[in-house]
Amino acid sequence: MLAILAHPNLNFIIILNPHDGPGSSPLPDEDYGREIRRLTARPNVRTVGYVRINYCKRDVTTVYEEIVKYAGWSKDHHTTGWGVHGIFFDETPNLYSDKAASYLDIASQTVKATPGILGDRMVIHNPGTVPDAGLAAPGPDVTTVLEEPYKKYRSAALQERLSTLMPYDRPRCSYMVHSVPREKVKELVFELRCRGEFLFVTDQHYHFYTRFGSSWSDFIEAMDIEC
Repeated sequence: MLAILAHPNLNFIIILNPHDGPGSSPLPDEDYGREIRRLTARPNVRTVGYVRINYCKRDVTTVYEEIVKYAGWSKDHHTTGWGVHGIFFDETPNLYSDKAASYLDIASQTVKATPGILGDRMVIHNPGTVPDAGLAAPGPDVTTVLEEPYKKYRSAALQERLSTLMPYDRPRCSYMVHSVPREKVKELVFELRCRGEFLFVTDQHYHFYTRFGSSWSDFIEAMDIEC
């Protein structure tokens, strides 16, 4: 929260994941509710709800129910401050098939059409690698084209794969890189900012989505510098 307050011109997307999704309760618990209220009060924050789709193997009805549950958080938004501005779909496929494309389109259309999802109802896919071009038409608002450790990011094979990103232009790309040597964090952020608009870079090797590493301030400073 300190970084959000200290950098009002830097936009943050916060993924909310109470229990591998919205959890069994229709509303967030007291702790989550308090923090969501603090986040949504900031103009430079968008909250998105986490939904795992297991590479399109989860029943689409279950996915629909989780989206609707997140949407229900904003029922009394003006009083509670609760709500999400979109959905982060984890474990999306990277290989095209008619079945996968149809599944993903249904999921995305559900987000865009569900009352209660706030703002522009952002849809984010996380295949963790570059998806086939067919999944970009029309595709989500944002795709995480990389979720890897630093060493693998630097490999020739992965760089070659990233060179095929033609349908995924910068405003639609997200990169998540962990296990980055701290002295390399700022350099990597400047490099990735040319490739994707949405970034997460950390020196953490483990539990990198549940705690801040020692490089957090370096990452934020590098993101907030005008290129």
